[in-house]
Amino acid sequence: MEKKKVVILGGGTGSSRILMSLKDLPIDITAVITVSDNGRSTGRLREEFSIPAVGDIRKVLSNLSTLPDEVKEVMESRLSTNNDSLNSHAIGNLILTSLFKSTKSLKVSIERLSTLLQVKHTVLPLSEDNLTLIGETVDGEIIEGEEQITTSNKKYKRIGYKEEPHVLPEVIEKIQNADLVIISLGSLYTSILPHLTCKEIVKAINETPAKVMYVCNAMTQPGETDGFGVSDHVNTLEKYIGKNTIDVVIASNTKIDEDILKKYETKEQKDQVAIDYENLKDVHYEVIESDLLTTKEGKITHNSLKLSSVIFSYLNR
Repeated sequence: MEKKKVVILGGGTGSSRILMSLKDLPIDITAVITVSDNGRSTGRLREEFSIPAVGDIRKVLSNLSTLPDEVKEVMESRLSTNNDSLNSHAIGNLILTSLFKSTKSLKVSIERLSTLLQVKHTVLPLSEDNLTLIGETVDGEIIEGEEQITTSNKKYKRIGYKEEPHVLPEVIEKIQNADLVIISLGSLYTSILPHLTCKEIVKAINETPAKVMYVCNAMTQPGETDGFGVSDHVNTLEKYIGKNTIDVVIASNTKIDEDILKKYETKEQKDQVAIDYENLKDVHYEVIESDLLTTKEGKITHNSLKLSSVIFSYLNR
């Protein structure tokens, strides 16, 4: 029996969480990852070598690897040295950069590293272009660069690219042939919308026979999504991909300890995303809510086993 095909659109941390949930299930996964990050090690490598962002891709490949955890630790480890040009670079970023300099293709570089890491699923970059993310604030100010958008602590009315993005043709083909397209967890404005500002992606999502699922974030992002409930996240997405596009939304109804929530509110200016039932009464999409979060060591994250169960159950209806 042919495996169901799932395409996940996202960035590093959010996509990794979903991929860790689904990677051992009997499904065919394609993870499509943004390439516009310009922070930390990734940003310095982009500036020096004029390459697309590799950091989020490294993170996803590490999490999809079927090799022992020690290999993941090497990929994620960062150099600590007094040499400014090497300090803080993630080893996996350096490997991907070296492969890119040799192959001249991020897609081929990912394929080669996937073989080395024994990754069983497909990872694709959104584009081979060296893209610069831009955000227009509600006040009309233009902020350039993904890191700058994240740290500016401002509200945005539009996200786009400085350059015209050329989406990898394989990405479109995967969306067209999918059984389920998942818009991932992750920063709404810097991990998710960078996919949905691309005309080819929007067209493919609107034309695919696949169901479109959104896995809603657990916490808000400071400045960007303050006060957002589940419906606000979906409404923002559908401003880019069109109304009535999303078929199902996964949301967490976990009751989190007040002390942990207070710590997030005070230290990170983040709040739990509420299921705003009043605004979800007559929506066109199905809302599946479940106890999906864990607070291990005081950190709020999605429980991989619970999340995979909800997604897999929906996929196999």
